[in-house]
Amino acid sequence: MASKDRNGRSKTSVTEQEALDFHAQGRPGKLEITPTKAMATQRDLSLAYSPGVAVPVKAIAADPATAYDYTTRGNMVAVISNGTAILGLGNLGALASKPVMEGKAVLFKRFADVDSIDLEVDTENVEEFINCVRYLGPSFGGINLEDIKAPDCFIIESRLREIMDIPVFHDDQHGTAIIAAAGLINALELTGRDFKTTKLVCNGAGAAAIACIELIKAMGFNPANIILCDTKGVIYQGRIEGMNQWKSAHAVKTDRRTLKEAMEGADVVLGLSQKGAFSADMIRSMAANPIIFAMANPDPEITPEEVAEIRDDAIMATGRSDYPNQVNNVLGFPYIFRGALDVRASQINDAMKIAAVRALASLAREDVPDDVAAAYQGNRPRFGAEYIIPVPFDPRLISAIPVAVAKAAMETGVARKAIEDLDAYSRELFARRDPIAATTQRLYERVRQNPKRVVFAEGEEEQVMRAAISFVNQGLGTAILLGRDAPLKETAERAGIDLDRPGIEVVNARVSTRVEAYTEYLYSRLQRKGYLHRDCQRLINTDRNHFAACMVALGDADAMVTGTTRNYSTALEDVRRCIDPQPGHRVIGVSLALTRGRTVLVADTAVHDMPTAEELADIAEEAAGLARRLGYEPRVALLAYSTFGHPTGERSERLREAVKILDKRRVDFEYDGEMGADVALNAHRMEQYPFCRLSGTANVLVMPAIHSASISTKMLQELGGSTVIGPLLVGLEKSVQIAQIGAKDSDIVNMAAIAAYNAGE
Repeated sequence: MASKDRNGRSKTSVTEQEALDFHAQGRPGKLEITPTKAMATQRDLSLAYSPGVAVPVKAIAADPATAYDYTTRGNMVAVISNGTAILGLGNLGALASKPVMEGKAVLFKRFADVDSIDLEVDTENVEEFINCVRYLGPSFGGINLEDIKAPDCFIIESRLREIMDIPVFHDDQHGTAIIAAAGLINALELTGRDFKTTKLVCNGAGAAAIACIELIKAMGFNPANIILCDTKGVIYQGRIEGMNQWKSAHAVKTDRRTLKEAMEGADVVLGLSQKGAFSADMIRSMAANPIIFAMANPDPEITPEEVAEIRDDAIMATGRSDYPNQVNNVLGFPYIFRGALDVRASQINDAMKIAAVRALASLAREDVPDDVAAAYQGNRPRFGAEYIIPVPFDPRLISAIPVAVAKAAMETGVARKAIEDLDAYSRELFARRDPIAATTQRLYERVRQNPKRVVFAEGEEEQVMRAAISFVNQGLGTAILLGRDAPLKETAERAGIDLDRPGIEVVNARVSTRVEAYTEYLYSRLQRKGYLHRDCQRLINTDRNHFAACMVALGDADAMVTGTTRNYSTALEDVRRCIDPQPGHRVIGVSLALTRGRTVLVADTAVHDMPTAEELADIAEEAAGLARRLGYEPRVALLAYSTFGHPTGERSERLREAVKILDKRRVDFEYDGEMGADVALNAHRMEQYPFCRLSGTANVLVMPAIHSASISTKMLQELGGSTVIGPLLVGLEKSVQIAQIGAKDSDIVNMAAIAAYNAGE
């Protein structure tokens, strides 16, 4: 069920029964083990187990480091708890902690592609717990401790870090500290404060609170300006009651004794305590523009609504997802371990934590992509009082945080494997989350080596502006935004987009000095097709697609992208009035379907309704050519509902004829047909036809008609969990790509990059 927060945003909550049903439905729990190697034949089993498994066993015995090459160790984390401090529920025991630990393992996989196994240790004895975990080192690349009460967690983590040679990280301590510190950096910047003079109070002296204090001190916060409080009040020098070595380390010389006294004039208060700990009077007594992190879970020390009734100048963060600025550990631990695992770090040290803090803080200041806005019901966060911490579904986290962590590990000497090219590593990380990135990575690299000028025809649209900025920021070339000055500026200001930066050009067709040249060019093409000179002049002055296409046709831009505000066929008609097919080529649409680790090109998905045999042969050649340009050796299957003559029909006859035409042309790629999709894509089914010319499963599929192409790709996308890019426009004399209507900024960037790539061919 959903409610609204104070800003009208949707707040989502769940009932107890919904939560129980979620965990019980289907296979109980949230995890399963899936093999990564084929187990279909006797030979597979012989390689996976006896006798083949003996070979890596001997290799690891000879060189333990090869365990990272031949086993899961390098991507495996153990999530371990004894259940003595489960969430905000207290000591409910090891078994009761299992749903939380399973959930943690799911988050590792979902956000950073880290495999993990939950282990619940049924003891509250610190020494027994340490002795249980210490011997698990050979199985894992890292240990994530979770939900262990203080001060036991301090002792356990410290001892395990000493005796184990892999990262040991208590997330309740350091995860919270890292996210809170990132938010604090940005809140201080927004309020004009710094680490040296800011006065901070921390209420709560448990694991997370002490970790927060230790981390910000390590980052340069003035220790004399920090007051730590627990349930008995201020932790001051000389206090005896309720003290331990961890609290004593942060005792300060002060005459203040209560939380209320400590908060008078404070600039910042961190709450890691309990609901209702901050009163209205306490908040009222703080300095101007106070920074309030009320992080108690599930209910904060004070709610944003309560603070808003007291004062209107506060910046707030909580631990809850239904308020802005959520201090959510999922922003940290998956990515920190990702970076640590990838350099085979022996530990996660302060430098790595601080690197994660600064990377998070920096990310919150950047423009937010459509993917983030979509995850939050279209509410696009913007750096400011209600957005000082990135949101968990920001896809850029995977390519930002691990890189910073890995770099710090290498610089501080705890990495046992070096990453030479951190930029390439960042792109590889993004590809782990985004299947499109894995396919387009080579393409992006080529474009970066030879950047292009790409005109974004619909420059007045917000997502197009964001795409243009991303295009430039990724080093792909110059982005030319086509649009009227006033609407373009108004949209940019409303969305908080800064277009005044290198690499962004704005062109207004109404005042361009090139209008006359474009008009004459278009008139020369259309004068015998019923168009008067004034018709062409009107198209150039008022239609963005015609103006942009003429820019490309006459060499004022290298490539063009359009389509977000008009349907594909309309945009294509506009473009084809200005740009001819490449000599000897046919204009077609090719979609890239990415599914289960495979990339398949599907053609024609945009232009030819019911192609003839000759057209089908042309489509096969164009699609094969695109496959080669994208780095694939084409194996083309001409598809039908029949396979090699059974059953037969009119469309099958055309496909068989297309194969004969390709035979006569002596093309230089593999092809065959007609065949069903199951035969084309399944090696075992293909074996039933030993005469088939394809050496392996097809990676280019030529469809018998546009309706079958459209239906199949859309079904793949909706039912098969596939990602579909395109249709990509192939065969024009100049490089143009047409995005889908309503495309997100990330989709537009991909199409612009493909247009730039084709412009370099």
